[in-house]
Amino acid sequence: MFDLLIAGGRVIDLDTEEERLADVGFAGGKVAAIAAGLPRGNAKQIVDATGKLVTPGLIDLHTHVYWGGTSLGVNADTIGPQSGTTTFIDAGSAGAGNILGFRRHVIERSDVRILAFLNISFAGIFAFSKRVMMGECGDLRLCDAREAVAAVREHLPVISGIKVRVGRHAGDSSGLAPLNIALEAADALALPVMAHLDDPPPSRAELVPKLRRGDILTHCFRGFPNAPVNGAGRVQEEIMAARARGVVFDIGHGMGSLSFDTARQMLKNGFLPDVISSDIHVLSAEGPAYDNLVTMSKFLCLGVKLADVLRMATTAPALSISRPDLGCLVEGGAGDAAVLELRQGRFTYKDAAGEVLAGQQRLFSHGIAVNGRWLPAPAGYFGP
Repeated sequence: MFDLLIAGGRVIDLDTEEERLADVGFAGGKVAAIAAGLPRGNAKQIVDATGKLVTPGLIDLHTHVYWGGTSLGVNADTIGPQSGTTTFIDAGSAGAGNILGFRRHVIERSDVRILAFLNISFAGIFAFSKRVMMGECGDLRLCDAREAVAAVREHLPVISGIKVRVGRHAGDSSGLAPLNIALEAADALALPVMAHLDDPPPSRAELVPKLRRGDILTHCFRGFPNAPVNGAGRVQEEIMAARARGVVFDIGHGMGSLSFDTARQMLKNGFLPDVISSDIHVLSAEGPAYDNLVTMSKFLCLGVKLADVLRMATTAPALSISRPDLGCLVEGGAGDAAVLELRQGRFTYKDAAGEVLAGQQRLFSHGIAVNGRWLPAPAGYFGP
C-alpha cells in the first residue's frame, strides 16, 4: 500500500543523466518503490506526472524563512510547492538570541523541511527592509563565539553551520573580525562557515584565503567590486586556490549578488558554481531572484546542462551540509521529490544589476512530496 504514488513521470538519474518513465511510490514517509507500472490500486493518493520531470526534492541552500520573527523572512510553506523546494536552509536569519523562537514557532511547525545556519551575531539579521537596513555584524559586541557554540549544541538537530556576513554593508568597519569569530566557533563545532561578502572593505583577496575545506562562499558570482573574475576575464587566483582546497561556491542570488556578466565569464573559464541557491527573502522574492526555480532557469539559459543544474540544487547542497540522505531519489530514502516541467518559450530574466537575459527555457513546479506527503503548487500559478 502506497500513501502516495507519483505516476508516469520522467525520473532522472542524476548520476548517469539518464531518464526513464517510472512511478514513484511513497510509504511511511520514505520512497518505497521506483519502477514502471506500480499498482494504482494500492495507492491512497495518485499524482499524474505524465510528461513531467520527477526529481529529488530541491534543496535551497541560502534562504531566509524565519517568517514572522524577522523582517526579511518569507513563508517557506508558501514558497516550497511553487518552487519545487522540499528543504530550505536558512542562512543566518537567527542568532543565539532567537534561534529557539525560530525552531519552536517556524521550523517545527512547517510542512517543508527547514534547517539553519546560525548567525554569529547574537541577534541575527534584525534590521532588513526597504527603508531600514543595518548590518548585524557592525557591532562586535553582538558577535560571541561562546554564545554561538552553546546555541548550536542546544539546537544541533536543526543546525547546519555558522553564518557570517562580512563587508561594508553587513559589517560596517568591523573588517574580518566577524569572520574570525565565526571560524573559531565553527572549528569548535566541526561545522562549516557560510560567508557572505558584500562591498569592500574587506576585499575578496583578504577573506577567501581564510575559508577552509567545506566552508561556503555565498554570492560567489557577484559583480564588481569583489567579483571573482578580473577585468581580463580570468578567475582570480585566490578563487582558484579556494576551489582546489575544497571551498564550496554558492550562488545566493538575492537582491544584489548574481551578475550575468560575471557568470558568463566564470562559465567560459569552466568554473561552475557548486550550488545554485536563491537567497530568497522579503525583498528578493519580488525580484530579481523570485525563487530557486527561477534562479536555476537562469543558469539553463546561460548554457548549463539540465542535469548539472539539478545536481547543484539537490545532491550538492545536501553534501555541503553533510546530509547525504537528502537531495536524492532512491528506494528506502527520504520521501522527498519534486515534479517539474521544463517549458520552452520566451522568458525574460534580470540579474542583480538589472541586465536582461532573453531565455528560451523555464522550469515550473507542479508540486512536491515532503516525507511522502503531497503539497501541490498553487492552482493557476505560472511564476513571476
